[in-house]
Amino acid sequence: MPYQLHYWPTIQGRGEFVRLALEAAGADYVDVARLPEGEGGGGSALGERLDDPEAARPAFAPPFLVDGDIVVGQTAAILLYLGPRLGLSGVGESDGLWTHQIQLTIADAVAEAHDTHHPISVGAYYDEQRDAAMLRARAFREERIPKFLGWFERVLQRNPAGAQHLVGDTLTYADLSLFQLVDGLRYAFPKAVARALAAAPAVEKLHANVRRRQRVHDYLQSPRRIAFNEDGIFRRYAELDG
Repeated sequence: MPYQLHYWPTIQGRGEFVRLALEAAGADYVDVARLPEGEGGGGSALGERLDDPEAARPAFAPPFLVDGDIVVGQTAAILLYLGPRLGLSGVGESDGLWTHQIQLTIADAVAEAHDTHHPISVGAYYDEQRDAAMLRARAFREERIPKFLGWFERVLQRNPAGAQHLVGDTLTYADLSLFQLVDGLRYAFPKAVARALAAAPAVEKLHANVRRRQRVHDYLQSPRRIAFNEDGIFRRYAELDG
């Protein structure tokens, strides 16, 4: 029975971290909201599932994953669940915990990237908080992007198995998620990220190596990969990149 991923059908967003893991593992899954409306797809059907009064354990927001009777929400929790099932969480409990910790740090970076364009309210338009966004983005690109990428660089360089992966000597969902984080930051802040990556060569190499993996490459070239756009987490506003 295929996994069912429930996420908004027109953006990469936080669901993309789960998509990448499923795609890289060659897992059988359905991106439910991207199905035709007649087959239960579309944003309105997703909204109905979120508001289902019969759900004993309702999801707060997408993404959430359905695997038989199991329903898991929150990106990091979904990947924690999928990791050992897809062979993407390293070897043993210690690797699994370290992979999860790295994922949680990636989630922090993603949240901060989002807040550069919505620093005051997620319910208000960007233009309504543009001045605050300018200030938040400056701090993010000058302080936080280098700090995050610098930490990932140290993790790679200190990996006893070598700097090809974040955890051990095999691909984990943390590698895939770091690829997505760098890809999104490059889209939203190309100038700032180019400067930060100059000091993080192992991170840049990991990004390139993940992109070259056959299943990832094929996915990125397919219509299943939604393009970055200004409705998602990573948004390109030229005035926010310095």
